[in-house]
Amino acid sequence: MATRAGYRLTRDRIHLAEHRLGPIARREGYANVEALLTNLWANPVASLGWAVIEALLNAETWFRRDRSPFAVLEKELLPALSRVRPGGRVSLWSAGCSTGQEAWSVAMAGLEIGIPVDLVATDLSQRAIEKARSGLYTGFEIQRGLTARTMLRWFEPVEDNWRVRDELAAAVRFGRANLLDEPTDDARFDVIFCRNVLVDMEPTRRARVLDGLERRLVDDGCLFLGADEQLEGETVAFRPVSGRKGLYVKSPSALRRAA
Repeated sequence: MATRAGYRLTRDRIHLAEHRLGPIARREGYANVEALLTNLWANPVASLGWAVIEALLNAETWFRRDRSPFAVLEKELLPALSRVRPGGRVSLWSAGCSTGQEAWSVAMAGLEIGIPVDLVATDLSQRAIEKARSGLYTGFEIQRGLTARTMLRWFEPVEDNWRVRDELAAAVRFGRANLLDEPTDDARFDVIFCRNVLVDMEPTRRARVLDGLERRLVDDGCLFLGADEQLEGETVAFRPVSGRKGLYVKSPSALRRAA
């Protein structure tokens, strides 16, 4: 798991997530989770390994989670960036988007103030990406972060669920991606959201992901990390923005290196 996803599969983590792995063990014909993992460590099988990794990934998310980043984005960053970008368009990346709530929240922030955004959203979990791409959520999922007014503005009822309206759906492109992999294109972004992704990663893998984010971010762009995630001594690529918890910009040393 550390090699493929950057997370160490410790015994504590296995114990806490045993209920997630139980269905996989039963489906694959193992007596219990311990037997599944023992066999997987002895005889790694890519498809089974990814199934275990996806089950253990923390998919916890909700709309406009923590609120503050979205307020800063909508009221400060998007207007400022739009003024200096061709056609006023701002490019964003939701890296580690889970089931899509963050990406839709980012897109809403732009559309609600009339700023055109190009938003790419990726996650390691294929299951999460499929749900995100469907744009289909329960009423509980929608109301966990959004007001009734916002729900009615951006979602339409579909039987017992709610689905994003076409205008919102057109603003986001979802895809599966591993942040540890080398980029397959030269796309760069004005704003990157990578919140609550790095916290459980091994230090060397964190550094690798941060290096990739630094290369993907334009020189005057901004990076959002989780409110409780801090970069201490492991990278000089970013510096925190005073008074804006979780917001980072490129450090002078990173800009000199790029030049």
